[in-house]
Amino acid sequence: MLEFFEGLSVIGKVYWTTALIGSALLVVILIMTLMGGDMDGDMEADGTDFDADDGGVGFQFFTFKNLVAFFTIFGWTGISCLENGFSNGLTIIISTIAGLIMMALTSLLFYWMSKLAQSGTLKMKNAIGAIGEVYLPIGAKRSNIGKVQIKVQGSLRELEAITDSSETLSTTTIVKVVDIVSAELLLVEKV
Repeated sequence: MLEFFEGLSVIGKVYWTTALIGSALLVVILIMTLMGGDMDGDMEADGTDFDADDGGVGFQFFTFKNLVAFFTIFGWTGISCLENGFSNGLTIIISTIAGLIMMALTSLLFYWMSKLAQSGTLKMKNAIGAIGEVYLPIGAKRSNIGKVQIKVQGSLRELEAITDSSETLSTTTIVKVVDIVSAELLLVEKV
């Protein structure tokens, strides 16, 4: 192996070194990703969390993963070009373009994946206008808090509710959410 490396030109040594180091880092990132680690996300030291998240910025071009992708593709494309007899200048141009294309594709992939994620946090305002069913009776004129089963953000939830109606809303009564009274309390009316 050492004889092979010594027999290379300077540019060949640069491409082989870049390709091998980039590939090794790519394998480490892949293993960490499969094990649940995150090279760009949260880091923990001494019990303190440090969040290196993008803060909702969205598309990011210069990240650690993208740079590893760039150098890996840059190196292997350069080796391929040199093996096929391309000139040094053309090899540099082609390998740089290939690396940049890989960075762009990696950025787009992670951007699209972040758009697929849901936070799972219930936003009560999304319940307004939803139709549901009384689960526990709701007292008339806000006299007693009951519960309703209602579909909010794609999942069925049990939420506390009151009504301004003059009659008590019994179990299985169909209701509509008209307002949000507090962070966890709905105002409903009979449909």
